[in-house]
Amino acid sequence: MNNKKKRYQEMNQAFKALLGEEKDWLANLANSSAILYQFLDDINWAGFYLWRNEELILGPFQGKTACVRIEEGRGVCGKAYAQRKIMLVKNVNEFPDHIACDPNSKSEIVIPVIAAGEVIAVLDIDSPSLARFDEIDRRYLQEFVNILVDNTNFLPLMEKLS
Repeated sequence: MNNKKKRYQEMNQAFKALLGEEKDWLANLANSSAILYQFLDDINWAGFYLWRNEELILGPFQGKTACVRIEEGRGVCGKAYAQRKIMLVKNVNEFPDHIACDPNSKSEIVIPVIAAGEVIAVLDIDSPSLARFDEIDRRYLQEFVNILVDNTNFLPLMEKLS
C-alpha cells in the first residue's frame, strides 16, 4: 500500500478516536487543525475559515498568522465556498485572484465543510512546495471532513450564521 494512503488512513482513524464523544464544534475544529498539522508532511498552514456575516472569517488553525476575512468568490477559499467544491491548486501563483496570506505558500487544497446541506466553513491547507497535493490528498481529506461533520454538532455555529 502507498505510504501516503497508509498515513492518511492512520490519521483518519486517530481523528475518529480523538473526537470520541466530543460534539462541540469549536473544540473539534481546533483539534482537527492540530491533527492535520501533526500528521501531514510538507505543510505550513492547516485550518478553517467559517462562513459568518456573508464572508469567510478565520477560525481555528495551526501555522503562521493568516488573513482574517475572505469574500465569497475571492481566492482559493472563497471560490471553494462559492462553488461548493474542492479546489486543488498546484501553483498558487498561477491561480487568478489568489490571496497571499503567507508568501511562502506555493500550493493549496481547500475542502468545503457542508453540514445540513449548507457550506458552513472551508478547510484550507497550504504547502511551501509546488504541486504538494494530489488526488490521494483530495480523497482522504474529504473523508477527514466527512468524519468531522458526522461527529460534530454544528447547529450552534449554523444558528450564528443566520
